[in-house]
Amino acid sequence: MPKEILLEKLADLVVKIGANVQENQLVYVTAPTDAAPLTRKVVKSAYLAGAKKVVVNWVDDYTSRFSLEFESIESLEDIPQHNIDRIKYLIENGGCVISIVSPIPGVNKGIDSLKIQKAGLARSKAIQFYREHMMNNNTQWTIIASANPVWAKKVFPNLNEEEGTEALWDAIFAASRVTEESNPIEEWNKHNKELLDHNKILNDYKFKTLHFSNSLGTDLHIDLVENHVWAGGQEKANNGVIFNPNIPTEENFTMPHKYGVNGKVVATKPLDYQGNLIEGFWLEFKDGKVVNFDAVAEKSSLKNLLEFDEGSSYLGEVALISYDSPISKANILFFNTLFDENASCHLALGRAYPMNIKNGTSMNQTELEKLGYNNSMSHSDFMFGSIDMNIVGTTQNGEKVQIFKNGNFVV
Repeated sequence: MPKEILLEKLADLVVKIGANVQENQLVYVTAPTDAAPLTRKVVKSAYLAGAKKVVVNWVDDYTSRFSLEFESIESLEDIPQHNIDRIKYLIENGGCVISIVSPIPGVNKGIDSLKIQKAGLARSKAIQFYREHMMNNNTQWTIIASANPVWAKKVFPNLNEEEGTEALWDAIFAASRVTEESNPIEEWNKHNKELLDHNKILNDYKFKTLHFSNSLGTDLHIDLVENHVWAGGQEKANNGVIFNPNIPTEENFTMPHKYGVNGKVVATKPLDYQGNLIEGFWLEFKDGKVVNFDAVAEKSSLKNLLEFDEGSSYLGEVALISYDSPISKANILFFNTLFDENASCHLALGRAYPMNIKNGTSMNQTELEKLGYNNSMSHSDFMFGSIDMNIVGTTQNGEKVQIFKNGNFVV
């Protein structure tokens, strides 16, 4: 089957299952210039689904690097008002969001880390209202990926540019359940049911604490907030529309208590943070906060992440994914969180999702924080799952439950 048809299938999937675009709805698409072929198909599919207007915000990692390289910190911290107004227009008009990512791993290597940190913080402050709107699921939002030659060379270093790019596309299609034989819509309806069934099993246990351990050095205890909710797969926006935030996804995730994390966790995959690859890192927690850390590569970037704001050195998410998940079985390191987080158990530093606590989306920040919610302007997932990961849960009445054994679910 020609790649054009597979691209059309992927575009239809993200419009109908990902964002679930509604009749007469505004659709806001953020897309890198490298992803133009897929973006055009997404835009067309959105209009065919009944969108009244589709707005595309084009971005480019290379020109963004030039900004970081040549502008002063003062200039980088000056966020143009028209950028803010565009996002306000989206919110005020009930728009949904489709984000297409096509990463350039290491694109910001060599850039002054202070500039990257200051620019990121300024932008986060300027559009904090947008992050709250999206993480509170006030509308539908979704993320998909598009291949590019630079990313492909990082993933498949032994292939030439053309072969590598095609191999990366094949991997993206497979992870997204888009194949020649498949009906992706039907496949995702089935997959969502399986994830929702697993959420129910985990929710019924009402765990108090999770204990993670493996031979790499992870020995971590995580308290969960009371009345936590396990989620994964499809979600329901506050406008009543069902949507899938990530394509692909394999996770069941919930909310850790901000001050209830203790021990050490060793990352098992690199983390691409602000255009730099953090590799070989570990974190040590005490009463929720990272108190010690190290990395083989880009330790300064890890430090910037932890110091981004007060909440970025605390956890906001814990997610469980079997080592034998389809993306893990593919044995491909994507150097991108959208895929790598779905091949491995992961944690997120920074902001928690209000939906992961009962009635959380109807609470204000003060109410959430009293329950152990972590508030931050950042949310950065990193992977720590392994083939020998062991997870034991302790219920509210003290019962011990084996959740993972040898890297996989046993409940």
